[in-house]
Amino acid sequence: MKFFNFEIIIEKEEKDESYFAYSPSLPGCFSNGKTIEETKKNIREALQQHIMSMRERSLSIPQKERIVHVEELSIGVV
Repeated sequence: MKFFNFEIIIEKEEKDESYFAYSPSLPGCFSNGKTIEETKKNIREALQQHIMSMRERSLSIPQKERIVHVEELSIGVV
């Protein structure tokens, strides 16, 4: 088994309470979910399927050299 690392972006949908996820490294590969946890699970499955399809077609798998982790913080100031 070979492992790949991908940066993913999760955005809250404006029209409802769900989330949308994608990887900038793999255009066209995206998923969604009702919670962040479900969205992470779904994008992982979508990435696996996408990569397997690319490997079957002998396409190279793009890898970022540096993964960046970004989180939103809520800060209270008095």
